[in-house]
Amino acid sequence: MGVEQVNEKSIYDPPGGILLWILIFLELITFGAALIAMIVYGKQEPEMFHESRLHLNTTIGTINTIVLITSGFFMALSVQYFKEKNLKKSSLFLKLTMLGGMLFLVLKGFEYYEKMEVGLTIGYNTFFTFYWLLTLFHVIHLLVGLVILLFMQHDLNKNKTNANLEDIEASAAFWHMCDLIWLLIFPVIYLIF
Repeated sequence: MGVEQVNEKSIYDPPGGILLWILIFLELITFGAALIAMIVYGKQEPEMFHESRLHLNTTIGTINTIVLITSGFFMALSVQYFKEKNLKKSSLFLKLTMLGGMLFLVLKGFEYYEKMEVGLTIGYNTFFTFYWLLTLFHVIHLLVGLVILLFMQHDLNKNKTNANLEDIEASAAFWHMCDLIWLLIFPVIYLIF
């Protein structure tokens, strides 16, 4: 009977609640629609999109992809250790998750600086309008995710009983959404054109 209750709860009450999952799906649809629009515009101006993509730092984009995938793995480990009531390891992997997010932001900041130094700003052309809008929107999501994780870390540190599984799982779901969004953005912007 306990297994049935767990399965029933996971189907009808996902981690973080149904509103979080509605938000996640809406965000994925929004990013997906923007990426499709970018592809459509890219087909209309293939040379300009190709030439513009050559100005991107694919090495930083690839490193950032690896960093986010790794931080997502650390987040999953944090949740797993929390479920096993090993709060010390859960806290460690939550810190490593946040470190990955901060490393992503530092590298993205360096990449933004490179673009601005040579005048490749949001108004430069259609490609860079999409580049800036999509990546900045993702950065905002990542910043929100880091704030959420900071609150989770605070709960783990301040009062071990303050943190609960639902909050940790909701935080993980949001973080994994950020990972997934980047996994959609990276190939379209850095590799396709």
